[in-house]
Order: sequence, then structure tokens, then C-alpha cells
Amino acid sequence: MSETFHDFVVQRSPALSRTAYLLTGDHQHAEDLLQSALARTYRHWRRIRDGDPEAYVRRVMYHQQVSWWRRRRIAERLDATPVERGGGDHSEDTALRLSVVAALRRLTARQRAVVVLRYYEDLTEAQVAEVLGCSVGTVKRHGHDAVRRLRDLVPDLWEATPERSGR
Repeated sequence: MSETFHDFVVQRSPALSRTAYLLTGDHQHAEDLLQSALARTYRHWRRIRDGDPEAYVRRVMYHQQVSWWRRRRIAERLDATPVERGGGDHSEDTALRLSVVAALRRLTARQRAVVVLRYYEDLTEAQVAEVLGCSVGTVKRHGHDAVRRLRDLVPDLWEATPERSGR
């Protein structure tokens, strides 16, 4: 039994939207990315609905993001401290989360995609390689480089994680 495209969008959009945000680092770009990926998915729905349509959408989002990134190539202004939004005190978790998001923005598009797919989507290296259309070795290299860069950019993250603090 195959689900309708509408049902798929209603059920999976929240998770796909979070993935799009992690890939872009911007809510508006994430919305555009997801909408574009869903439009492309709709055109091929009959062919992919009985397979793994969510993996298809993730793959389309990644390729679309890289395409946009290549076209834009505009230098972004990154501040050392995140802009405060709204009133009230931010907890340490919120500050750490903002630091991680800022650090993800400083990774290359491929490194960010590997980190998001590998650690957020919890895909295996082989699955990430399939989504990105590259070898497992390439996934390992980008993952290694991304984690090393994240360690430099957000040292508090590694101190806050007990199993990582011994490294």
C-alpha cells in the first residue's frame, strides 16, 4: 500500500525541515530548500513512493543545497558571538546549541552534509555515501575533517559530552 504524496508531506515535513535547516543554517533557506526538494519529489512520486521517498528527498535537498551554494558563493559575515534574540536569560544548553549552529555554518557544504546525515539523521557511512553519491572513503574524510574543525570551533561541546572528554 503506497501513501499519497500529501500524507508523506504531512508526516515527514517536520523531520525533513530540521534536516534542511541543518544543511543551510538559515530558516528561510531551509524552507526554500525543502519546498524545492518536495516539488522535485512530486514530479517523480509514482516511481519512488514504494521505495524510500524520505531518502530521495534528503538526496535532492543535499544536491540542491550544493547547487545553490556553488551559485551564491557570497561571503557571509560571521560574528564571534551570536545575536541575542528576544529577552530573558539563555541557558548554557541554548548557548552551546547556538555555538554548534554557528560552527556548522563555517563547515564546507559537504562537511556539513556529512555531519547532518551521519550524526543527526543517524545514517551509516555507506548510507551517507549513497545519499551524497560518493565513496565511503570520501564520507570518512569529510566526517573526520568536519569533526576536527568542530572541535576547534566549539571546544565546549567536547567538554560537555562525557564519552568524548577523555579524547
